This record gives sequence, structure tokens and C-alpha cells, in this order.
Amino acid sequence: MKLALLLLVLQGCLGALDTLWYHEWKQQLPSRRAARLELRLHAIRDFAYTILFGSLAWFVWGGALAWLLAVLLFFEICVTLWDFVEEDRHRPLPPGERVMHTLMAILYGAFLAYLIPEMLLWTKQPTGWHLVSYGWLSMIMSAMAIGVTLSGIRDLVASFSIKTASVQSREGVELPSRKL
Repeated sequence: MKLALLLLVLQGCLGALDTLWYHEWKQQLPSRRAARLELRLHAIRDFAYTILFGSLAWFVWGGALAWLLAVLLFFEICVTLWDFVEEDRHRPLPPGERVMHTLMAILYGAFLAYLIPEMLLWTKQPTGWHLVSYGWLSMIMSAMAIGVTLSGIRDLVASFSIKTASVQSREGVELPSRKL
């Protein structure tokens, strides 16, 4: 289980780097009108990661709850795929960001490869959350849960505060909106 959690922590580190470097610094997504849906998808995914980091740090999802966790993991994959499509529709991704997203997808697959066998064992336990501790790893994951929650709130607030008065082209140039 520790290897799965280490992979999740690495995923979180790459996600933080992707958010800070590409989304905030290079692309400045919170100020782009065309990024409204992308920001909302990021927020939804951030909240899914909040649950993953926060719960896996301290709990085993026993019994039927393991299947609920499987649904959350599948949901995260669906949101990520939707996000990939949305990004390609509205902005050119720098090569480094495209590579970062690919590495993160591979890493998520490795995380799942180690987590799913554990989850299958969890289905045999009584239904409920069972307390565990992974020492310093649990502490790091708890801090990451807080960080990803704040990031999700930031993206959600930014997505609702962006005005829809204009549209951005794929190249990021703002064009006046047309009234029909």
C-alpha cells in the first residue's frame, strides 16, 4: 500500500507543479474567459483528490466502501479525459504541459495498479472506514489534501468570476462576442 501512496504523492507533486507553472504562471487560466469550463473541471478533479489524499492517508475503505472508492477513481478518470478534450478545444498546450499531463496519466495508472489489489482485499473487510497510519506519509498526504482543496476553491471561484463578455480564440486572443 505504501508504494501506491508514494505514487499518489508523486502525482500530487506533479499536479501542483502543473497547476502553478503552467495553469497559473504560463497560461494564466484564471484570467482567460475561454477557460471557465476547464477551471471548473480542475476544481472538480481537485475535490476528488481531496478525498483521495485525505482519506487514504488515514483510512481503509472497507467492504462496500471499497466499491464507492472505485467509483470515485473512475469518476476522476472521466473528468481528466474531459479536461484533456476541453484544453485542446480552447488553448494550445505548451509541449512541456502536454508531456507533464502524459506523465501524470502514466503515474495515475501505476498508482491504480498498486491500489486496486489492495482495494479488492478491502472488499472482504466489514463495511466502514478503518483507521490506519502510514506515519510521515499520512502527514504529507494530509497537507496535500489541504493544498488541493485550496486549489479547487481557487479554480471554482475564478471560473465563476470570469465575465463572458468576450470569447478567446484558440490562440488566446480575445475576440468581441457577437450578439445574435
